Amino acid sequence: MILLDKPPGPTSHQVVAWAKRILEIPKAGHSGTLDPQVTGVLPLGLGDGTKALGVLLLGPKEYCALGRLHSLPSKEQLDSILKQFCGDIYQKPPQRSAVSRQTRIRRIFELELLEQKERLILIRILCEAGTYIRKLIYDFGEVLGYGGTMIELRRTRVSQFHEDHPLVTMHQLANAFTDWKEKKDDSTLLKLIHPIEYALSEIKSVVIRDSAVDAICHGAQLAVPGILQISENLQKDDIVGIYTQKGEVVALGQSIMLGEDIQDATKGYAFETKRLIMKPNTYPKSWRTKPNKDNIEKK
Repeated sequence: MILLDKPPGPTSHQVVAWAKRILEIPKAGHSGTLDPQVTGVLPLGLGDGTKALGVLLLGPKEYCALGRLHSLPSKEQLDSILKQFCGDIYQKPPQRSAVSRQTRIRRIFELELLEQKERLILIRILCEAGTYIRKLIYDFGEVLGYGGTMIELRRTRVSQFHEDHPLVTMHQLANAFTDWKEKKDDSTLLKLIHPIEYALSEIKSVVIRDSAVDAICHGAQLAVPGILQISENLQKDDIVGIYTQKGEVVALGQSIMLGEDIQDATKGYAFETKRLIMKPNTYPKSWRTKPNKDNIEKK
């Protein structure tokens, strides 16, 4: 995966297309669309790394937004409005949205007024994925009775990845790939591209036996005998990363049992496989299939 600093202008889809062309790869994707004029943190998954990007939607997102209110409020009024909008709010996507315009509940974790200059306000928003910041600022203005418009927006965080992580520009990515291809120097490129396990660092984990790896890759559910280690305080329905003993991610799964019940059990399925990441036959086949009745009868 790559932590890209999206420039203003292109759509997120165009940025992905550029990355594919620069790196000469057939498959890439992004985690969370940014509108064309919005800048900031845009995680890209490369190849099979796209399969794990959905995990980042489980974490919060942070934005810095510049808005213009249509009349001059006092700081006391602004502080009061920000407090009102913390917590669960109702939002309907804008008319130009790509999704259906149904009212949804979104959670605002933090709202902070960073700066005010007359009718211009700069605010920091920590929120649930899927929150429409443009609509949020519009609603600020409606509650104040003046109206409001978003002027600029930058995403500063996606889940555990902040903008103070080393972000990559498209130019840096292109130059690093050129150095590798023409000069055989991969030092810069290796600093820009991270293993997909990097995206899964905030979810709980399960380590499995080598003998269970290929069975999982072929669609089997993870049973208790194949488990070596689980994260502490594992709850039922938790999303987890399923790893080999070397730390390679095999799949994403969902817990069917409590962690303490898994530790006490000797058999039964403990996790439901939700998303395979590792290719089949990466590890040796150590599982057996049931014999075919027709073949037995013939023998």
